[in-house]
Amino acid sequence: MKIHFSHLTKPTSTIVDMFNQWENDPALIPLTRPNQNMEDLEHQWEMTLDDLTKRLEHNQTYLIYLDDQLVGEMNYMVDPSHLYKKEQGTAWIGITIGEPEGRGKGIGFVAIQYLEEQIKQQGLKRIELGVFEFNIQAQKLYKKLGYQEIGRIKDFTYWQDKMWNDIRMEKYLGDC
Repeated sequence: MKIHFSHLTKPTSTIVDMFNQWENDPALIPLTRPNQNMEDLEHQWEMTLDDLTKRLEHNQTYLIYLDDQLVGEMNYMVDPSHLYKKEQGTAWIGITIGEPEGRGKGIGFVAIQYLEEQIKQQGLKRIELGVFEFNIQAQKLYKKLGYQEIGRIKDFTYWQDKMWNDIRMEKYLGDC
């Protein structure tokens, strides 16, 4: 099993198609985007090549490969307005293991470590993320990587007929 990463700088229609597939996967929708009701969970999202190109102006995005198969993506943005703790020099991270073949193999652990290294190289000292309270597997991963809970946003997302909190976590990086 070989895991490798590629910095996405020039999106292609094939990559856009993969992102759309993952964004509209019923198994992933509750984990990757906040939803206010059942209609949001069922909403089909359609990104264009232009949309992804614009996203890359504000996000550093990396593709995740298992052997030669694209299985996911991870990204960060610097000092977005939705930070729980407004601290200059903070990277907000996100990760999606979109392909079932990539899940449960430790790829998320290796990928986040790689992303942290990229963030450190940019001179950033802090990372923040959000994880829905029902996503126990992701919470365990982040805790194992040294992230600590800093707060909760109540009734943030809808899933399984109820509203759930968003848990905000942070990690301070060592010397840059």
